[in-house]
Amino acid sequence: MQSFELIRPRGIDGILSDWHPGDAFIAGGTDLLQLMKNDVVAPERLTDLDNSDLHAISLVDGSLHLGALATMAEVAAHVDVKREWPVISQALLLSASPQVRNMGTVGGNLLQRTRCGYFRDVGFDCNKRRPGSGCPALRGDNRELAIFGGSSHCIATHPSDLPVALMALDAQLDLAAPGSGTRRLPLAQFYRLPGDTPHIETALRPGEMITNVVVPPGPHARNSLYVKVRDRTSFAFALVSAAVGLAVSDGVIRDARIALGGVGAMPWRLPHVEAALRGQRADTSVFETAAARAGDGAISAGLNKFKIELTRRTVLRALRTVAA
Repeated sequence: MQSFELIRPRGIDGILSDWHPGDAFIAGGTDLLQLMKNDVVAPERLTDLDNSDLHAISLVDGSLHLGALATMAEVAAHVDVKREWPVISQALLLSASPQVRNMGTVGGNLLQRTRCGYFRDVGFDCNKRRPGSGCPALRGDNRELAIFGGSSHCIATHPSDLPVALMALDAQLDLAAPGSGTRRLPLAQFYRLPGDTPHIETALRPGEMITNVVVPPGPHARNSLYVKVRDRTSFAFALVSAAVGLAVSDGVIRDARIALGGVGAMPWRLPHVEAALRGQRADTSVFETAAARAGDGAISAGLNKFKIELTRRTVLRALRTVAA
Protein backbone atom coordinates (compact mmCIF):
# COMPACT_ATOMS: atom_id res chain seq x y z
CA MET A 1 0.00 0.00 0.00
CA GLN A 2 1.29 3.44 -0.90
CA SER A 3 1.30 6.27 1.64
CA PHE A 4 -1.67 8.64 1.77
CA GLU A 5 -3.07 11.53 3.77
CA LEU A 6 -6.32 11.17 5.72
CA ILE A 7 -8.47 14.27 6.07
CA ARG A 8 -11.69 14.67 8.05
CA PRO A 9 -13.65 17.76 6.95
CA ARG A 10 -17.03 18.46 8.53
CA GLY A 11 -20.31 18.43 6.62
CA ILE A 12 -21.05 17.91 2.95
CA ASP A 13 -19.97 21.43 2.03
CA GLY A 14 -16.63 20.97 3.76
CA ILE A 15 -16.07 17.59 2.19
CA LEU A 16 -16.81 18.76 -1.34
CA SER A 17 -14.95 22.06 -1.10
CA ASP A 18 -11.80 20.29 0.09
CA TRP A 19 -11.78 17.72 -2.74
CA HIS A 20 -8.77 17.58 -5.09
CA PRO A 21 -8.03 15.37 -8.13
CA GLY A 22 -6.43 12.17 -6.90
CA ASP A 23 -8.56 12.07 -3.72
CA ALA A 24 -10.88 9.24 -2.79
CA PHE A 25 -13.84 9.22 -0.42
CA ILE A 26 -13.82 6.59 2.32
CA ALA A 27 -16.75 5.43 4.45
CA GLY A 28 -16.69 1.84 5.78
CA GLY A 29 -13.61 1.09 3.67
CA THR A 30 -14.48 -2.59 3.27
CA ASP A 31 -13.62 -2.55 -0.47
CA LEU A 32 -11.38 0.48 -0.89
CA LEU A 33 -8.82 -0.65 1.68
CA GLN A 34 -8.52 -4.06 0.00
CA LEU A 35 -7.89 -2.35 -3.33
CA MET A 36 -5.28 -0.09 -1.78
CA LYS A 37 -3.49 -2.98 -0.07
CA ASN A 38 -3.34 -4.82 -3.39
CA ASP A 39 -2.03 -1.68 -5.18
CA VAL A 40 -5.01 -1.68 -7.52
CA VAL A 41 -5.71 1.95 -6.57
CA ALA A 42 -3.44 4.48 -4.87
CA PRO A 43 -5.27 7.68 -3.87
CA GLU A 44 -3.10 10.51 -2.63
CA ARG A 45 -5.63 11.54 0.01
CA LEU A 46 -8.59 9.85 1.66
CA THR A 47 -11.54 12.01 2.65
CA ASP A 48 -13.33 10.50 5.64
CA LEU A 49 -17.10 10.91 5.19
CA ASP A 50 -18.06 10.06 8.76
CA ASN A 51 -18.56 13.70 9.77
CA SER A 52 -21.28 14.19 7.16
CA ASP A 53 -24.99 13.92 7.89
CA LEU A 54 -25.69 11.02 5.55
CA HIS A 55 -26.65 8.25 7.97
CA ALA A 56 -30.44 8.63 8.03
CA ILE A 57 -33.03 6.06 6.94
CA SER A 58 -36.41 7.72 6.52
CA LEU A 59 -39.72 7.83 4.67
CA VAL A 60 -40.50 10.96 2.67
CA ASP A 61 -43.93 11.13 1.00
CA GLY A 62 -44.02 7.32 1.06
CA SER A 63 -40.63 6.87 -0.62
CA LEU A 64 -37.68 5.30 1.15
CA HIS A 65 -34.65 7.55 1.58
CA LEU A 66 -31.34 5.88 2.42
CA GLY A 67 -28.44 8.08 3.42
CA ALA A 68 -25.26 7.03 1.65
CA LEU A 69 -23.56 6.32 5.01
CA ALA A 70 -26.35 4.16 6.43
CA THR A 71 -24.78 0.78 7.01
CA MET A 72 -25.90 -2.37 5.26
CA ALA A 73 -26.86 -3.87 8.63
CA GLU A 74 -28.95 -0.85 9.64
CA VAL A 75 -30.90 -0.86 6.39
CA ALA A 76 -31.46 -4.62 6.46
CA ALA A 77 -32.87 -4.44 9.99
CA HIS A 78 -35.07 -1.37 9.48
CA VAL A 79 -38.72 -2.18 10.14
CA ASP A 80 -40.09 -0.15 7.21
CA VAL A 81 -37.59 -1.65 4.78
CA LYS A 82 -38.47 -5.18 5.83
CA ARG A 83 -42.20 -4.51 5.50
CA GLU A 84 -42.43 -2.31 2.38
CA TRP A 85 -39.25 -3.21 0.45
CA PRO A 86 -38.33 -6.74 1.63
CA VAL A 87 -36.15 -7.40 -1.43
CA ILE A 88 -33.71 -4.74 -0.16
CA SER A 89 -33.42 -6.30 3.28
CA GLN A 90 -33.01 -9.79 1.80
CA ALA A 91 -30.35 -8.70 -0.69
CA LEU A 92 -28.34 -7.08 2.09
CA LEU A 93 -28.63 -10.05 4.45
CA LEU A 94 -27.33 -12.32 1.69
CA SER A 95 -24.31 -10.05 1.19
CA ALA A 96 -20.86 -10.57 2.70
CA SER A 97 -20.80 -11.33 6.45
CA PRO A 98 -22.26 -9.70 9.60
CA GLN A 99 -18.93 -8.01 10.29
CA VAL A 100 -18.79 -6.47 6.81
CA ARG A 101 -22.46 -5.46 6.91
CA ASN A 102 -21.83 -3.61 10.17
CA MET A 103 -19.14 -1.50 8.44
CA GLY A 104 -20.18 -1.39 4.78
CA THR A 105 -22.38 1.49 3.68
CA VAL A 106 -25.11 1.96 1.09
CA GLY A 107 -22.98 4.29 -1.01
CA GLY A 108 -19.94 2.08 -0.79
CA ASN A 109 -21.91 -0.99 -1.79
CA LEU A 110 -23.22 0.77 -4.88
CA LEU A 111 -19.62 1.59 -5.84
CA GLN A 112 -18.02 -1.77 -5.05
CA ARG A 113 -15.50 -2.66 -7.73
CA THR A 114 -15.65 -5.90 -9.69
CA ARG A 115 -14.32 -9.11 -8.16
CA CYS A 116 -12.74 -10.23 -11.44
CA GLY A 117 -9.44 -11.79 -10.41
CA TYR A 118 -7.57 -10.19 -13.29
CA PHE A 119 -8.66 -6.72 -12.13
CA ARG A 120 -7.63 -7.33 -8.53
CA ASP A 121 -4.24 -8.89 -9.30
CA VAL A 122 -1.82 -6.27 -10.63
CA GLY A 123 0.34 -9.05 -12.08
CA PHE A 124 -2.16 -9.29 -14.94
CA ASP A 125 -3.14 -6.84 -17.63
CA CYS A 126 -6.61 -5.34 -17.23
CA ASN A 127 -8.42 -2.72 -19.28
CA LYS A 128 -10.18 -1.47 -16.15
CA ARG A 129 -6.88 -0.73 -14.43
CA ARG A 130 -4.80 0.22 -17.47
CA PRO A 131 -6.93 1.11 -20.50
CA GLY A 132 -5.68 -0.57 -23.64
CA SER A 133 -3.62 -3.23 -21.85
CA GLY A 134 -6.01 -6.08 -22.68
CA CYS A 135 -8.52 -8.40 -21.04
CA PRO A 136 -7.10 -11.85 -20.21
CA ALA A 137 -10.53 -12.93 -18.90
CA LEU A 138 -11.85 -13.22 -22.44
CA ARG A 139 -9.86 -16.41 -22.95
CA GLY A 140 -8.96 -17.16 -19.36
CA ASP A 141 -10.80 -17.94 -16.13
CA ASN A 142 -14.21 -16.41 -16.89
CA ARG A 143 -16.48 -18.83 -15.00
CA GLU A 144 -17.85 -16.08 -12.72
CA LEU A 145 -17.93 -13.28 -15.28
CA ALA A 146 -20.61 -11.54 -17.32
CA ILE A 147 -22.96 -12.97 -19.92
CA PHE A 148 -24.81 -9.65 -20.33
CA GLY A 149 -23.42 -6.23 -21.20
CA GLY A 150 -19.79 -7.21 -21.73
CA SER A 151 -17.61 -6.19 -24.65
CA SER A 152 -14.45 -7.23 -26.44
CA HIS A 153 -12.61 -5.07 -23.88
CA CYS A 154 -14.13 -6.36 -20.63
CA ILE A 155 -16.53 -9.00 -19.30
CA ALA A 156 -16.24 -8.20 -15.59
CA THR A 157 -19.41 -8.43 -13.51
CA HIS A 158 -20.79 -5.92 -11.05
CA PRO A 159 -20.48 -7.76 -7.70
CA SER A 160 -22.97 -6.12 -5.31
CA ASP A 161 -26.40 -7.42 -4.29
CA LEU A 162 -28.07 -4.21 -3.10
CA PRO A 163 -27.96 -2.45 -6.51
CA VAL A 164 -29.76 -5.42 -8.08
CA ALA A 165 -32.70 -4.93 -5.73
CA LEU A 166 -32.59 -1.16 -6.24
CA MET A 167 -32.52 -1.58 -10.03
CA ALA A 168 -35.69 -3.69 -9.89
CA LEU A 169 -37.37 -0.99 -7.79
CA ASP A 170 -36.48 1.96 -10.06
CA ALA A 171 -34.37 3.65 -7.40
CA GLN A 172 -32.79 7.06 -7.95
CA LEU A 173 -29.57 8.53 -6.60
CA ASP A 174 -28.86 12.00 -5.27
CA LEU A 175 -25.36 13.05 -6.33
CA ALA A 176 -23.49 16.10 -5.02
CA ALA A 177 -20.44 17.74 -6.59
CA PRO A 178 -18.19 20.70 -5.74
CA GLY A 179 -19.76 23.95 -6.89
CA SER A 180 -22.69 22.40 -8.74
CA GLY A 181 -25.15 21.37 -6.05
CA THR A 182 -27.11 18.13 -6.13
CA ARG A 183 -28.63 16.27 -9.07
CA ARG A 184 -30.93 13.23 -9.08
CA LEU A 185 -30.18 10.38 -11.46
CA PRO A 186 -32.02 7.08 -12.03
CA LEU A 187 -29.89 4.14 -10.97
CA ALA A 188 -30.44 2.67 -14.44
CA GLN A 189 -28.46 5.62 -15.85
CA PHE A 190 -25.75 5.57 -13.18
CA TYR A 191 -23.77 2.51 -14.27
CA ARG A 192 -21.86 2.44 -17.56
CA LEU A 193 -21.40 -0.59 -19.77
CA PRO A 194 -17.74 -1.28 -20.58
CA GLY A 195 -17.80 -0.78 -24.37
CA ASP A 196 -14.31 0.39 -25.28
CA THR A 197 -13.90 2.37 -22.01
CA PRO A 198 -14.27 -0.22 -19.22
CA HIS A 199 -12.34 1.99 -16.80
CA ILE A 200 -15.34 4.39 -16.75
CA GLU A 201 -17.82 2.49 -14.58
CA THR A 202 -20.34 5.11 -13.47
CA ALA A 203 -21.76 8.51 -14.40
CA LEU A 204 -20.04 10.19 -11.44
CA ARG A 205 -18.35 13.46 -12.30
CA PRO A 206 -14.99 14.51 -10.79
CA GLY A 207 -15.41 15.05 -7.06
CA GLU A 208 -19.05 13.95 -7.11
CA MET A 209 -20.40 11.66 -4.40
CA ILE A 210 -23.58 9.71 -3.67
CA THR A 211 -25.50 11.35 -0.84
CA ASN A 212 -28.88 9.62 -0.86
CA VAL A 213 -30.85 6.78 -2.45
CA VAL A 214 -34.57 7.23 -3.11
CA VAL A 215 -36.78 4.17 -3.59
CA PRO A 216 -40.45 4.59 -4.58
CA PRO A 217 -43.16 2.46 -2.95
CA GLY A 218 -45.65 0.17 -4.63
CA PRO A 219 -47.39 -3.20 -4.41
CA HIS A 220 -44.58 -4.79 -6.44
CA ALA A 221 -42.06 -3.48 -3.88
CA ARG A 222 -44.08 -4.85 -0.98
CA ASN A 223 -44.36 -8.27 -2.66
CA SER A 224 -40.70 -8.71 -3.56
CA LEU A 225 -37.96 -11.28 -3.12
CA TYR A 226 -34.23 -11.76 -3.61
CA VAL A 227 -32.81 -15.12 -4.65
CA LYS A 228 -29.05 -15.64 -4.69
CA VAL A 229 -27.29 -18.69 -6.13
CA ARG A 230 -23.62 -19.05 -5.16
CA ASP A 231 -20.92 -21.63 -4.64
CA ARG A 232 -21.32 -21.58 -0.86
CA THR A 233 -24.00 -20.25 1.44
CA SER A 234 -21.95 -17.62 3.27
CA PHE A 235 -19.65 -14.78 2.21
CA ALA A 236 -19.75 -15.62 -1.49
CA PHE A 237 -20.60 -13.51 -4.51
CA ALA A 238 -23.53 -14.44 -6.73
CA LEU A 239 -23.16 -16.71 -9.71
CA VAL A 240 -26.71 -15.61 -10.50
CA SER A 241 -29.14 -13.61 -8.40
CA ALA A 242 -32.61 -12.30 -9.09
CA ALA A 243 -34.60 -9.47 -7.53
CA VAL A 244 -38.29 -9.94 -8.35
CA GLY A 245 -41.35 -7.90 -7.45
CA LEU A 246 -44.92 -8.73 -8.49
CA ALA A 247 -48.13 -6.77 -8.06
CA VAL A 248 -50.96 -9.30 -8.28
CA SER A 249 -54.68 -8.70 -7.87
CA ASP A 250 -57.51 -11.13 -8.57
CA GLY A 251 -54.90 -13.63 -9.71
CA VAL A 252 -53.60 -11.35 -12.48
CA ILE A 253 -50.10 -9.86 -12.62
CA ARG A 254 -50.61 -6.09 -12.79
CA ASP A 255 -46.91 -5.22 -12.64
CA ALA A 256 -43.61 -7.09 -12.62
CA ARG A 257 -40.03 -6.03 -11.93
CA ILE A 258 -37.00 -8.28 -12.45
CA ALA A 259 -33.29 -7.54 -12.21
CA LEU A 260 -30.32 -9.89 -12.22
CA GLY A 261 -27.00 -9.90 -10.40
CA GLY A 262 -23.83 -11.91 -10.95
CA VAL A 263 -24.35 -12.03 -14.71
CA GLY A 264 -24.01 -8.48 -16.01
CA ALA A 265 -21.48 -5.71 -16.34
CA MET A 266 -24.05 -3.79 -14.28
CA PRO A 267 -27.21 -4.86 -12.41
CA TRP A 268 -29.22 -6.26 -15.30
CA ARG A 269 -32.92 -5.48 -15.81
CA LEU A 270 -35.15 -7.86 -17.81
CA PRO A 271 -37.87 -5.64 -19.35
CA HIS A 272 -38.87 -8.26 -21.94
CA VAL A 273 -39.53 -10.83 -19.20
CA GLU A 274 -41.49 -8.24 -17.22
CA ALA A 275 -43.61 -7.50 -20.31
CA ALA A 276 -44.30 -11.22 -20.78
CA LEU A 277 -45.73 -11.35 -17.26
CA ARG A 278 -47.91 -8.24 -17.13
CA GLY A 279 -51.59 -8.93 -17.65
CA GLN A 280 -51.14 -12.70 -17.34
CA ARG A 281 -52.42 -15.11 -14.73
CA ALA A 282 -50.00 -15.72 -11.89
CA ASP A 283 -49.57 -19.42 -12.52
CA THR A 284 -46.74 -21.84 -13.19
CA SER A 285 -47.15 -22.06 -16.95
CA VAL A 286 -46.91 -18.26 -17.32
CA PHE A 287 -43.85 -18.17 -15.07
CA GLU A 288 -42.17 -20.94 -17.05
CA THR A 289 -42.80 -19.21 -20.38
CA ALA A 290 -41.51 -15.86 -19.12
CA ALA A 291 -38.49 -17.30 -17.31
CA ALA A 292 -37.46 -19.21 -20.44
CA ARG A 293 -36.67 -15.81 -21.98
CA ALA A 294 -34.43 -14.69 -19.11
CA GLY A 295 -31.33 -15.80 -20.99
CA ASP A 296 -32.20 -13.95 -24.20
CA GLY A 297 -29.22 -11.97 -25.47
CA ALA A 298 -26.69 -13.69 -23.23
CA ILE A 299 -23.20 -14.22 -24.64
CA SER A 300 -20.94 -16.86 -23.14
CA ALA A 301 -17.17 -16.50 -22.96
CA GLY A 302 -16.76 -20.25 -22.43
CA LEU A 303 -16.56 -21.26 -18.78
CA ASN A 304 -19.57 -19.11 -17.85
CA LYS A 305 -21.95 -20.76 -20.33
CA PHE A 306 -23.74 -22.54 -17.49
CA LYS A 307 -24.99 -19.17 -16.27
CA ILE A 308 -27.44 -18.89 -19.16
CA GLU A 309 -29.53 -21.85 -18.03
CA LEU A 310 -28.93 -21.00 -14.38
CA THR A 311 -30.37 -17.54 -15.03
CA ARG A 312 -33.60 -19.04 -16.39
CA ARG A 313 -33.93 -21.38 -13.43
CA THR A 314 -33.17 -18.68 -10.88
CA VAL A 315 -35.81 -16.33 -12.32
CA LEU A 316 -38.36 -19.16 -12.37
CA ARG A 317 -37.61 -20.03 -8.77
CA ALA A 318 -37.96 -16.40 -7.72
CA LEU A 319 -41.28 -15.99 -9.56
CA ARG A 320 -42.74 -19.13 -8.05
CA THR A 321 -41.62 -18.17 -4.56
CA VAL A 322 -42.80 -14.56 -4.60
CA ALA A 323 -46.22 -15.63 -5.97
CA ALA A 324 -46.71 -18.41 -3.44
